[in-house]
Amino acid sequence: MGQLIIIAAMFALLWLFLIMPQRRRAAAQRELLAGVEVGDEVLTVGGLIGHVRSADGEELALEIAPGTQVRVARRSVASVLTPGHGGRQVETGSAAEHEEQVGS
Repeated sequence: MGQLIIIAAMFALLWLFLIMPQRRRAAAQRELLAGVEVGDEVLTVGGLIGHVRSADGEELALEIAPGTQVRVARRSVASVLTPGHGGRQVETGSAAEHEEQVGS
């Protein structure tokens, strides 16, 4: 009986410290990806920084330099550095770290 309580307590701790935070991060990433709109400056997981020029379903067109556009999958967006015309404030930890690195 005592071993069953220990196993249940270990499962509860596993759930509390591993599974719940991962679910929160996944929900935050889904919300971030759904909120990407034309005009936002984004950072991709590959390290590209660009402005969203068009959004078509699961594909974005990023302008990474004047006159240079690339197509990326929406799911490759790591963070929104500066919001576009919507006026919303979306910033993740990686965007804050990036801004610190750029400012240095």
